Amino acid sequence: MALVSFLTGICCGLAAVLLKNLVSYTYNLITSFSWVSKMGANWLFLLYPMVGIALTVVLVKFLIKDDLSHGVSKVMYAISRKGGKIKLHNTWSSMVTSSITVAFGGSVGLEAPIVYTGSAIASNISRFFRLDKHLTVILVGCGAAGAIAGAFKAPIAGILFVFEVLMLDLSMVSVLPMLISSITAALISFLFLGSDAQFSYNVDTCFALNTTPAYIILGVFSAIISLYYFNISSFVGKMFAKFNDVWKIIIGGLLLGIMVYVFPPLFGEGYQALTHLLDNDTSALLSNSLFYGFKNNIYLLLIITISIIIIKAFATNVTCASGGVGGVFAPSLFIGGFSGFFVANLLNTMGIFPPLQASNFVLVGMSSVMAGIMYAPLTSIFLIADITGGYDLLAPLMISTTISYLVVRSVNKYSIYAKPLAQKGDLMTHNKDKSAIHFMDKTKLLETNFYKLDVNAKLRDVVRAVECSNRNFFPVVDKNDVFKGVLVLDDVRGMLFHPEFYDKIEVKNFMRYSEYFIVDINDSMENIVKKFKGVDRYTIIVLDDGKFAGCMSRANVFQAYQQFIHNNSDE
Repeated sequence: MALVSFLTGICCGLAAVLLKNLVSYTYNLITSFSWVSKMGANWLFLLYPMVGIALTVVLVKFLIKDDLSHGVSKVMYAISRKGGKIKLHNTWSSMVTSSITVAFGGSVGLEAPIVYTGSAIASNISRFFRLDKHLTVILVGCGAAGAIAGAFKAPIAGILFVFEVLMLDLSMVSVLPMLISSITAALISFLFLGSDAQFSYNVDTCFALNTTPAYIILGVFSAIISLYYFNISSFVGKMFAKFNDVWKIIIGGLLLGIMVYVFPPLFGEGYQALTHLLDNDTSALLSNSLFYGFKNNIYLLLIITISIIIIKAFATNVTCASGGVGGVFAPSLFIGGFSGFFVANLLNTMGIFPPLQASNFVLVGMSSVMAGIMYAPLTSIFLIADITGGYDLLAPLMISTTISYLVVRSVNKYSIYAKPLAQKGDLMTHNKDKSAIHFMDKTKLLETNFYKLDVNAKLRDVVRAVECSNRNFFPVVDKNDVFKGVLVLDDVRGMLFHPEFYDKIEVKNFMRYSEYFIVDINDSMENIVKKFKGVDRYTIIVLDDGKFAGCMSRANVFQAYQQFIHNNSDE
């Protein structure tokens, strides 16, 4: 595992470097052409997003022929349902398509695709070395951790991402390979991309206790923005579900082009815009924009900032819904940074606090919104600390991030990644008991070798059933196979030795029926397991649309539970 995790780290680091260079070179190529309007905005920004989405859709539909959306959710699904197996084409397909989407202005991030790529690389390395299911899942976690570490040069954040988002447990068996993979990927990234942090920034004004209320306000505001993102994601998804691929490209491309034309910071990942915010350079932020002339008007600047926050969430989801490939990692940092900038300048304008350094609030806002959308507070805090090269803002990062996470979590149970899996019943969590019950295969637990009796059967039929079966009870059904009850052998055992009763005694006179022992095949395993809580409930009747489908025994369910715990144990 040490060797394969080291190899995985090298591959993930190289993949992160390659992806960043692909996007950079493509972006420099297309933006070398300029068609500037009288207002100073580039008209070509109206067209670039549609071109990028169209190219992506063509590649996905005709070359890759697979769904590449929601990369992190796909990794979570592979871990929970496929034993960590990911297709070979995912080692490059997400990387190529996302670079096209982002370079041409798609308002999404590259981190989810690189996580999918890193996980796919790890999965296929595991397949090559014939590792078992448990080690494969750990190595997939190494791939995800290495991908984040390589993309941000942040090995700690990479490991925490696997724990919080992918929900893999951290034990000595799993954490050491992840450490090796993460630090290796980070070193590869340092080697090819230099030692500079993602956002070079020095904290000039350290945290002061009297600014704590301002950071609390930022935490609450970040939570509101995160909840808005959840709602707009659902709205855009439903809206675009009505269109075919062609109309998705046209409508999505036009909408995105207009948004990017009016607000150029929405173009691509938006990290350059965040750098301008950290430098408090609003003139650079509004360059090539229709609003460049208002760069010194603080009130209009606040309106523009909140507009960018609101529209960015819409632009990100339009990009994904119309066929683009990308993730929510970078958009959450972008929205958070602008949220921090907005709150700091608004409070400074109101004058109710001592002068606040906006750049500090940009960093804290990035962490707060990321935690609110992804449900990864530790990842968010240490990522911002890592990518800025310092821990001077650790206290405000903890305050705002914790508030944002707690508020959003109290409203929405699942993160943006986990929600689609939870709705389909495919989400594995850190709660091994719940996961074990949740992932039991009902079809494998169902016992069907029962001799069924007709509701009008006589004792003679029971004798025949005893001869043909080794069970101590028999399901009773009508002529349409609808379940009516069960006949317990002990109730008629004494009469079986009296042939004179064979044609006189009817089965229905001894039939038992109780809702406490009956479930439907479509019930969740959680509800089925609850039926076993009675002291004398060792067997549960399972019905399918009212008809007898089989039985589940407490012994078989417990055995399946033990097997799951054994297969997913890290020690």
